[in-house]
Amino acid sequence: MYTSHEDIGYDFEDDPKDKKTLKPHPDIDGGWAWMMVLSSFFVHILIMGSQMALGILNVEWLEEFHQSRGLTAWVSSLSMGITLIVGPFIGLFINTCGCRRTAIVGGLVNSLGWVLSAYAANVHYLFITFGVTAGFGSGMAYLPAVVMVGRYFQKRRALAQGLSTTGTGFGTFLMTVLLKYLCAEYGWRNAMIIQGAVSLNLCVCGALMRPLSPGKDEKDPAGRDPQILAAHSTESVKTGGQPRGRADEKEGNPGPEEPLGELAGQGCPEETGHGKNMCAFRVLKAVSQLTLRVRKGFRDWYSGYFGAASLFTNRVFVGFIFWALFAYSSFVIPFIHLPEIVNLYNLSEQNDVFPLTSIIAIVHIFGKVILGIVADSPCISVWNVFLMANFTLVLCIFILPLMHTYAGLAVVCALIGFSSGYFSLMPVVTEDLVGIEHLANAYGIIICANGISALLGPPFAGWIYDITQKYDFSFYVCGLLYLIGVLFLLIQPCTQIIEQSRKKAMGGAHV
Repeated sequence: MYTSHEDIGYDFEDDPKDKKTLKPHPDIDGGWAWMMVLSSFFVHILIMGSQMALGILNVEWLEEFHQSRGLTAWVSSLSMGITLIVGPFIGLFINTCGCRRTAIVGGLVNSLGWVLSAYAANVHYLFITFGVTAGFGSGMAYLPAVVMVGRYFQKRRALAQGLSTTGTGFGTFLMTVLLKYLCAEYGWRNAMIIQGAVSLNLCVCGALMRPLSPGKDEKDPAGRDPQILAAHSTESVKTGGQPRGRADEKEGNPGPEEPLGELAGQGCPEETGHGKNMCAFRVLKAVSQLTLRVRKGFRDWYSGYFGAASLFTNRVFVGFIFWALFAYSSFVIPFIHLPEIVNLYNLSEQNDVFPLTSIIAIVHIFGKVILGIVADSPCISVWNVFLMANFTLVLCIFILPLMHTYAGLAVVCALIGFSSGYFSLMPVVTEDLVGIEHLANAYGIIICANGISALLGPPFAGWIYDITQKYDFSFYVCGLLYLIGVLFLLIQPCTQIIEQSRKKAMGGAHV
């Protein structure tokens, strides 16, 4: 669906029969594809890493504005939630402008949000500048980074996504150290201005997202280079099987679809108003092309959600959405309650030496890479790896409240970090469910569901703790909700079993 004129990875013929034969681009699974991994890696560092380090700024905001912890915490929650919630709407930008332009604009908006937040007079001002503006810019840069890695890889998709998303773990350490140093040396306001300048590197990452185009050795039936045809198609109208422009000029007469304004300009080159007329015509032409592109992009975006080929008609994908609503909040729960657990069992000294949250973050990095390598194995199903990782994480959430020693908590936290590496498999599983042409649209819905979960999950866990005054119930309730979400994932294997049994029954009846 989001295969704009910028983002074509294969050479398709006009005949539907020829669509079965695809000629892979030379950069698929190699070449510039690894630059996509590097670009996505830095996007995760700059976006997800900085959001995981917002606790440093949250302390500064509490001291500066003297507001309640709940109200101040909404600044970080809005930024993280909006980054993911705007996913479906970012798909419209991707379809209209392409991944490269969307990511570059997102970097500019994100940087603007950081800089404007440095002049905040109260927390409510931060809701708009940091929560909404910076969050929306982060969403515009994040989704293209994930989608472009999926488009550049086939055989090594899981490994590529795993390597790129490890930027979240590295970014958590780097951005925490950077923000802590900047706040100590220059104050939090100047630190946000400097961080806004650092966020401009998102524009560089977006510029690296070179769109796939047909290979140079692939010609159309007339023997012309498709890249040249694509260049002419964005600037001129084809007439009689040839691009209007230089071919018509060589023949000495314009094509039948030559605009009247251009005809007049060519017939009277000596007129003094010729330059102004041509300039006005080009502006009008550019506006017309942009309008057509926006209308087409909106039409494709709308039909993808509400048309006959809507993603919501895919029952397995709908179950995947319900899983996403429950998954992310359960992953955040340990980060919320681990400090309370450490203080309750008098484990602060051991935790200061090597924090439990650091164990989760470090093992999480290795989990993404290892699960990606395992999922890419030809004899192993990506879906089975995804399911096993989810079941392991659910089990760890139920077991964590039962651990009363540092060693036991460290082992469970390591399992949580490793099993949560399945986040790198989410784009791969989504692509297997809906196809590469619907990846941007579908993954936007998934991260939107994760955003809702991240926005509402922590307050829900805090509400349970306020009622029960025990962290155990927060783990049990969230673990139960997560288990319900995992049950929705079983729709996929159940559907396959039913289809296989039907085929066997029909084959036996036919015999």
